[in-house]
Amino acid sequence: MVQAAILGASGFVGGELLRLAAQHPHIRPVRLFGDSQAGAPLEKVHPHLAPAYSQTTVERFEPALLDGIDLVFAALPHGHSQRLAGEIMGRGIAFVDLGADFRLKDPADYQRWYGEAHEAPELLSSFVYGIPELSRDEIRSARAVAAAGCYPTSAILALKPLIGANLIDPSSIIVNAASGVTGAGRTLKEETHFCTVDENFAAYGLLTHRHTAEMEASLGASVLFTPHLAPMNRGILATCYAAARGPCDPLAALRAAYADEPFVHVSERPPSTKWTLGSNAVHLTARYDERTGRVLAIAALDNLVKGAAGQMIQCANLMLGFEETAGLSTVGVYP
Repeated sequence: MVQAAILGASGFVGGELLRLAAQHPHIRPVRLFGDSQAGAPLEKVHPHLAPAYSQTTVERFEPALLDGIDLVFAALPHGHSQRLAGEIMGRGIAFVDLGADFRLKDPADYQRWYGEAHEAPELLSSFVYGIPELSRDEIRSARAVAAAGCYPTSAILALKPLIGANLIDPSSIIVNAASGVTGAGRTLKEETHFCTVDENFAAYGLLTHRHTAEMEASLGASVLFTPHLAPMNRGILATCYAAARGPCDPLAALRAAYADEPFVHVSERPPSTKWTLGSNAVHLTARYDERTGRVLAIAALDNLVKGAAGQMIQCANLMLGFEETAGLSTVGVYP
């Protein structure tokens, strides 16, 4: 059994990692770190997990507590992982990071999009960008993976095959995506307060959202990205547009690209976020619009699973030689 530690165990993603790991046949979380809740029983922090982790306590991180750990999941805000990665990797521990610290290869890009210098630029080249459907072989041979962000995962999976098949102009891409409130993390902010979010739909991060950099790097394209906050707990719906290079069948291209992928479902039916609830699945569709000469591609996923914890586990399964689908569901919870 692989002994795992979770950094950020008290947050939404940390809780989702624990929920999924409770059913994993090979991974057991044994160290749960969360400075804001250090000393608290896990059942107080995440009551829904009490039956699986009734005797577990959240701890304050200390490097010595990594003794005997085989795998570290980090679900921390950007800027935190880069301060800890050297210690973790120096111990030879497999490391899956969900923070943004190691997703961009150029430290200048990190400074541009995150407004501060990278503290461990020498480690950037050690990380593989983690979308298993696109970099499976690299992840298998990696010891450190930077799991992709939730918004980029949806847009990249919807658009990458269309660029690869030369169906769209990569300089013309527009991505409009809406996320549930859990995407903003567990810390209470005015913009995620119930009275702000309820019965409301708002755009934010205009022109400068940090996930734009991931999309452009992975797609090799120019992307105008506008995120929106939707009054729901979970889910992302990404609606992507691009100029077509000519009449085409983008739905057929998606079907061909993902025919053997266990977590990607391509259908003619427009996807819904609720179909993905609690699952590691991505639902995709696409159309060519003859009238405007544009391609429309849509992706739906659960931002806490395929957009976060599920993708982290999918990457860890590959890194450790387990069945890629271990501990993960392909079907959502409905209603």
